[in-house]
Parts: sequence; structure tokens; C-alpha cells
Amino acid sequence: MSFRLAAYAVCVEDGRVLLARHVSPSGVSNWTLPGGRVEHAEDPFDAVIREVAEETGCDAVVERLLGVDSRVIPASDRAPGLPDHQNVGVFYRCRVTGGHLRPEPDGEIAESRWTPIPEVARLRRSSLVDVGLALARTEPPTGHVAPVAVGGLVQH
Repeated sequence: MSFRLAAYAVCVEDGRVLLARHVSPSGVSNWTLPGGRVEHAEDPFDAVIREVAEETGCDAVVERLLGVDSRVIPASDRAPGLPDHQNVGVFYRCRVTGGHLRPEPDGEIAESRWTPIPEVARLRRSSLVDVGLALARTEPPTGHVAPVAVGGLVQH
């Protein structure tokens, strides 16, 4: 089984959420939260700030831990030859403090934008957007949100 630890920023301001449009090497595009892999020996708290800066061009501060999402994606839902995969995502409420939105230099984020929360439901997006928004909306004391679709994308 493969494993990935990632940190994600849920930046909500004036009824809008900061989303990043990820374009895969094959050209498939979907919206996601700023964030990504926690590097070896890196603290997830530091990783989320780094990822926001790299992907969006914005400076951010962590306001609070929202929760942790752990999911297993079976090999049958992945590309042929890939094993089962566990993804553990640490979600933080973050506040943008500066910078300017821009594409990720030499990366897979083509653009970032503030999206009105009601419009999110119509986007082709990663399921982690729904997880992050649910955590931000409910702020569960345990940091756990009910599971959402595991397929990776919520397509509308």
C-alpha cells in the first residue's frame, strides 16, 4: 500500500473559498484546495503555509487546525498496476495575509481564485474540497467529518 501525508488550507473570506485549479500531466483539470505533500521531516503546519505560497503566490497564516481526513483508495479505483493507497490529509483554517494570486511556477496549478461557496457545488473538484468545507462549516470537536465520495473527483 502506498501512503501520502498532506496538509490543506481552507481559506474562507466573505463567503468565498480560495481554490486552485490543478491540471494533471494528461491535461485533466479540476479544482482543489491549496496544499499538498508534507515533505520528509517537515511539520504539516509549516507545509500548509509553504504550499499556499508555492501554489497561489499568497502569504497565509494558520488560524486553527480543523481536522484530519484519512481514506484508503483501493487499487481497483486507481490506474492499472497501482496498489491500494492511503491518503491522510491535515486540514487547517488559514487566512491570506498578502501576496497576489498567480499560477504555480513550474507546477501543476494553472490558476487560483476566490470562489463563492455556493458556486463550488457546480465545479469539477477534488473531494477534499468538500471535506475541507465541511470541517470549516461544522468545526467538529473531534476534528472528524463524515466520509465523502472517495473517487477523487466530484464531477458536476
